[in-house]
Amino acid sequence: MSRIVLKSAAELETMRDSCRMSAEVLQAMTAEVKPGVTTGELDEKAQVMIKKMGAKPSFLGYSGYPAALCVSINEEVIHGIPGRREILPGDLVSLDVGVYYNGFHGDNATTVMVGAVDPEAIRLVETTRRALQLAIAATKPGGRLSDISHTIECVAKASGCSVVRQFVGHGVGHHLHEEPQIPNYGAPGRGPVLKPGMTLAIEPMVNLGRAEVVVLDDDWTVVTRDGQPSAHFEHTVAVLEESVEILTLA
Repeated sequence: MSRIVLKSAAELETMRDSCRMSAEVLQAMTAEVKPGVTTGELDEKAQVMIKKMGAKPSFLGYSGYPAALCVSINEEVIHGIPGRREILPGDLVSLDVGVYYNGFHGDNATTVMVGAVDPEAIRLVETTRRALQLAIAATKPGGRLSDISHTIECVAKASGCSVVRQFVGHGVGHHLHEEPQIPNYGAPGRGPVLKPGMTLAIEPMVNLGRAEVVVLDDDWTVVTRDGQPSAHFEHTVAVLEESVEILTLA
């Protein structure tokens, strides 16, 4: 898909609406992550909430995906399909949700630690969270796209973690996935210049072990090849004239 560039203040405001809704759904589902809750129950609640907002789930039916919410647990990196699996104490639960409203998509993700988790898992989650924060700080009008990528990789490597290379962040707007792709690795100072009006989904996917991942037989769920846990955080941001705005804040 072509790179989205917002053409007016009205378009930016509508994009803010879709992203705010997406953030509110993610916040609400995060609060529902508890031992004994099934991943399918989370998806049902997300669908009900999105419908009440007068919006549509971005993911439901996208290339055949059967749910509104991606729920990925422990070694599952992204695209976990909700179902009967119960959440357990000590799990890492990654939630990813998108909302489509008035012609625009908002997309965001977080990883939730359920109860007392392993110290190494805590390190992984905090590393991934920090990678997103610093990547957003590196997103500047007039800067280069790969400055984002390089920042994520540096944060992960400094903590002894690895970044997923097969799946990337992306532009987002009228379509859920648009150009440019935003890898979570690479040298700085390369790629497209970041221009006002660009809206980007920045999403570090960081593994505690090795970087390699595989897709399961359901054709969706991505897991780490070595079985080590993974974490995933994501915000949609807008490049403005002199700054960058995080759109997916509840």
